[in-house]
Parts: sequence; C-alpha cells; structure tokens
Amino acid sequence: MNKQFRFEVTTQWKKGDYKNSKTHLSKIAGKPDVTISAARAFKGQEDQHNPEDLLLSALSSCHMMSYFYVCQQQGIEVVDYKDKAVGTLELRPDFSGGFTKVHLNPLVTISNASQEILAIDLHKKAHELCFIANSVNFEVIIDPVIESQER
Repeated sequence: MNKQFRFEVTTQWKKGDYKNSKTHLSKIAGKPDVTISAARAFKGQEDQHNPEDLLLSALSSCHMMSYFYVCQQQGIEVVDYKDKAVGTLELRPDFSGGFTKVHLNPLVTISNASQEILAIDLHKKAHELCFIANSVNFEVIIDPVIESQER
C-alpha cells in the first residue's frame, strides 16, 4: 500500500478587504499567510505573488530538493544552487489556458570536479522523483549547468 500525505490550504477572500478584487490570502496552519493576486497580465496586483509564479516556484524548489537527495545518495557535495525557472502559459480564444512547458535552468556548483558528469546525469533522476513534476501535465525541460569549486 502506498503512503499518503495530506496537505491543506485555506483560500480566503472577502469583498472590500483588498484594493484589487483578485487579491486574497492563502492560509496554511502554523505558517505565515501569503497574499496572492492574479498576475499583472490578468489585472492582478503586480506587487503580490500570483498562482503562476507559485507554480514555477514549486517546480523549481521540488526539483532542487530532489536533486539534493540524489546527490547525497551518490556522495556529491553541492555547495551552491541557483535556478531560473521560465514558464510558458498559453491563453486560448475562450480565455481558458494553461502552461505548455516550464524550463528549469539550474546552475549548480559542486565541490569535486571529477563528479561533474554524474552531477549532470542526476538531474534526470531528480526529475523522476519530483512530486510536483509528477503532478503536472505539461513538459518540464531541465538544462543544468554544473561547475566545480576546483576550477
């Protein structure tokens, strides 16, 4: 039997609470509330997080944590990790739409130059393990760059 884990978020909005009608709170027990709005392109408050940004953040973060896990299993010491995630959202004529692809661009620094090829290859395994990547229906492209401190 598979293990199951439950996550809960409360989305809260009340007329007149915000200057933009698309702005609302995301509440997670025991954590700071997050104010969320629509993306600027969809008439939201541009200084607030939006669902599209949060989806990209979730994919990028999940990939990073999965990558750390597989690197640790293989004895690779990661000393720095940066990723610029870029998503393409397609809006259809009926105003429905969705992401068609997300491009992750991790720049990873490891301590041992002799492990660079393995460090590149482990991004595939990390992608296979990533909970969020396994939950979306669009292409996630990963273009990693590996550097070592020994250079």
